[in-house]
Amino acid sequence: MKKLDKFVLKSFIGPLILTFFIVLIILILQFLWMYIDELAGKGLQLKILAELLFHFSLTFVPTALPLAVLLASLMTFGNMGEFSELTALKSSGIPLRRIMLPLIFLVAIVCGISFFFSNNIQPVAYRNARTLLFDIRKKRPELNIQAGTFNNEVDGFSLKIASKDPFSNRLEKLLIYDHRDQSGNKSVTYADSGYMKVTPDESGMILTLFNGYSYNDIDEKNVTASNKKFPFRRDHFREQTIVIALSGFDLERTKEDLFKVNSSTQNISQLLFFIDSIGEYNTIRRENYFRDFNTTRLYVNGNPKKKAGSAESLTEKTIQPVFDSRKLLDSLPYFAKSQVLSKAVESVKFGINYLLQKEEYIHNDTKVVRNYQIDFHKKFTLAFACLIFFLIGAPLGAIIRKGGLGTPAVISILFFVVYYVISITAEKFVKEDVFNIVLGMWAAIILLLPVGIFLTYKATTDSAIFNTETYILFFRRIKNLVYRLIFNIKYENPPAE
Repeated sequence: MKKLDKFVLKSFIGPLILTFFIVLIILILQFLWMYIDELAGKGLQLKILAELLFHFSLTFVPTALPLAVLLASLMTFGNMGEFSELTALKSSGIPLRRIMLPLIFLVAIVCGISFFFSNNIQPVAYRNARTLLFDIRKKRPELNIQAGTFNNEVDGFSLKIASKDPFSNRLEKLLIYDHRDQSGNKSVTYADSGYMKVTPDESGMILTLFNGYSYNDIDEKNVTASNKKFPFRRDHFREQTIVIALSGFDLERTKEDLFKVNSSTQNISQLLFFIDSIGEYNTIRRENYFRDFNTTRLYVNGNPKKKAGSAESLTEKTIQPVFDSRKLLDSLPYFAKSQVLSKAVESVKFGINYLLQKEEYIHNDTKVVRNYQIDFHKKFTLAFACLIFFLIGAPLGAIIRKGGLGTPAVISILFFVVYYVISITAEKFVKEDVFNIVLGMWAAIILLLPVGIFLTYKATTDSAIFNTETYILFFRRIKNLVYRLIFNIKYENPPAE
């Protein structure tokens, strides 16, 4: 390896690692911002949060790599241009393409790493992350009884307190409704004061009550409504201990198979299997819809020419009447015509409703297949985007000749937003079956590739496309050309005397 290659690689690898972790942290913070309401107040251990963030950070790697490559290439070549290193290399007879060559091989390796993550690591990490997030969503928040309001977080009980001492945790005027038998407010306990604590394993709650009463309605058997006396039992106590089992307050881990059929949790071979299987299943469903429409909707009593349900009856050529409907209608009396026409209109309405319903079913089936196809192409587009962004960032950095994180960060965000908007818009059209799947998923790559080639050509030819004097001179030439045209028109066609 030549010294030039070592120099360029050393200048690029440092910013690449730095920008990659910066982008990854930004994506993780975005995730926390989206799900902070579902994570806060659950009493989660630091180990659980770290596990969740670790799994989600692995899913963000293929998304972070293209932006990191773009920002690192802008910083590297911007620094080299700002400190006249590119000028020294070019004056030595080394073209820009030769300077970019070792980085092209390195970015190709980054593309391979991105594809490896997308195909092998991201599906497993996404499945683990979604399963853990699902378990966290099911976990109930820690018991926190507020004074003056009923608390129903404990299954089968409704608790209310008048006040709570923040220092001794003494509860005043406790009111407890026992709803475990789901028969209404038939069991009520009142106490002047008491204490509440949760067992160390969080499997139960111990209530120690002082100076109170317990009221329990007694069910009457074999008594009519007019003879009911509504008996009840009242017990007075000076101290009573109640143990209530808690459920849902600890994190219950679900098996990872919960999201195994999600398109984001599949690798390429699994996606191809699901695309083929679901596509074949949808084809059978469409044939069944058409057969049902042909045999039960198009001809109410079946096609008199072909046997209902036969393979030949499913073709459009066989759907032909065997009688002259107009002639038969004219031969009927007036009142019979009205009945026939009403029934025909009703049958048409039923047929239209049937077709609209099945059309919606087919559209939903197509969207399911599209989701698997979209994730299949994403594994390739995200990897190829690294190379596209390098072809944009490297020549652009050589042209603007500004290093650091300021200008390169602004330009990188601008290009990434353009890429993201094009990708999201095209993906939406693909899901709605408006665009071809290949054209839609590769739309951003197809549109940005010419931009990268154009910038590389301009940087190779030392074109000053960001020089303001160039554009000022261009507009001055246009202005002079307009003035000349106006002058010639004015004096070549003098007004008639």
